[in-house]
Amino acid sequence: MRFIDTHCHLDGEEFREDLDAVVTRAREAGAGAIGVPGIDVKSCDTVLEVCRRYSGYCFPMLGLHPEEVRADWADSLAAIAPAAREAIAIGEVGLDFYWSREFEQEQLLAFEEQVRWSVELQLPLMIHCRKAQNEMVAILKRYREDLPGGVFHCFTGNALEAKELLQFDRFVLGIGGVLTFKKSHLPEVLPEVVPLNRIVLETDAPYMAPVPMRGQRNEPAFVAFVLRRLAEAYGVSEEEVAERTNANCEKILNIIV
Repeated sequence: MRFIDTHCHLDGEEFREDLDAVVTRAREAGAGAIGVPGIDVKSCDTVLEVCRRYSGYCFPMLGLHPEEVRADWADSLAAIAPAAREAIAIGEVGLDFYWSREFEQEQLLAFEEQVRWSVELQLPLMIHCRKAQNEMVAILKRYREDLPGGVFHCFTGNALEAKELLQFDRFVLGIGGVLTFKKSHLPEVLPEVVPLNRIVLETDAPYMAPVPMRGQRNEPAFVAFVLRRLAEAYGVSEEEVAERTNANCEKILNIIV
């Protein structure tokens, strides 16, 4: 059984010392492919370096993360744009008003510009959204008919929020370690309103390690724990979850295992 980690920051400093071992463990655990998102100008180089090192196994996504948006956002996007054509998706992009709204207008402008990239290049979006769903949805609606699709990364919302996102037909929800947390409501929310053909798996490693690995550095091998908990929540086999989520990855991200 093989499955896909659609969102893993393998280019981060956290993996610099043992990257080969991390990838080996991922393969041994059943991870058949890994999506590697960028967050800023510098990560264009580091993401592409990792994906060339593990060509055919790691796949690059490039964009400007909302927490990296500053007054010079337009210059950053101008620097990222040429490399984005080498990616399988535009990401990690989006809106994040959780910590601060200091650069709210800049975030809105940067996100919409990258949504336009998605339309122009017909590349899916890898979207990060925190405390900004209304603003994000408003922007996406302007391009609904032309967007090729994408992933709402790290979905942790309620049933109403899930339904609102599922109105975008060519998008899926990225489900990661939060699903396994003791206080998570996702095991109840997801089967109620989200069919398995609208879900992909992710780790967001090195962050948010799933139970029973909480407190450790997350890594792509741990996506197996997310898959297992998702199978329990939906009352199906792990093989079915792998098969369905892999099919979603092929359809949305063109990653095939």
